[in-house]
Amino acid sequence: MSEEVRFESGRFEGIVVRSPLVSPARLADVLHKRFAGTESYFSGEPAVLDFSEVRDWPEQVDWSGLVAFFRRLGLQPIGVRGVPESFDAALKRLHLAILDEAALRLAATRPAEPEPAPAPTPPSQAPASPRPCAPTTFIDRPVRAGQQIYAPEGDVVLMAGSNPGAEIIAAGSIHCWGPLRGRVLAGANGNLQARILATHFGPELVSIAGVYQTFENGLPSPIANRPVQVKLQAIQGQSHLLIEPIDTI
Repeated sequence: MSEEVRFESGRFEGIVVRSPLVSPARLADVLHKRFAGTESYFSGEPAVLDFSEVRDWPEQVDWSGLVAFFRRLGLQPIGVRGVPESFDAALKRLHLAILDEAALRLAATRPAEPEPAPAPTPPSQAPASPRPCAPTTFIDRPVRAGQQIYAPEGDVVLMAGSNPGAEIIAAGSIHCWGPLRGRVLAGANGNLQARILATHFGPELVSIAGVYQTFENGLPSPIANRPVQVKLQAIQGQSHLLIEPIDTI
């Protein structure tokens, strides 16, 4: 086995937390109902903390408290963006990457290159072959508690449903022909058009493109164990989950 150590560019999957708040106490108050006081709701996913929506920055920020708060939710903060330069030293002490600054440095090192003129297309050239569709993952058996289904491309179709404690993650949509239980996350790579569709709706958590809804206190009767679809809708420029029953008649 080679002992060569290689450093390669890669793509990291994780969660972006966009917060207009930088106070750990205020965040805890705002998110208390959303997570019903439950800690470790996530499963150790890496997270980027985006504070570009903060309007009035205080002179001091409890960055250690913020990191500890998100870790209690089960996230692992690896970097931040949208933060004033005056906090750089504090962020570096916590080993948090300053991602927007790194992106600017990367862009500055790349020389600008003129775009080449498009080559003329010969009249006899065959049309380009269609782009292959993303694969669909079919799961024939019920997804057990503690089991995770992850589809980095395309949709997931659950032919026999999922049990409480299961986790289903898909880059595309999630279709469930059976009881839908556990944690269900569609549009994991930021696909805002993804949906969740189930014949018997009863999950603990649903998410589309990072927008979450939990059901610790039970599901409302119009959607509990009924055919339901979950999708995103824009309200005043913000994405919100729309969870509605499907009329199958």
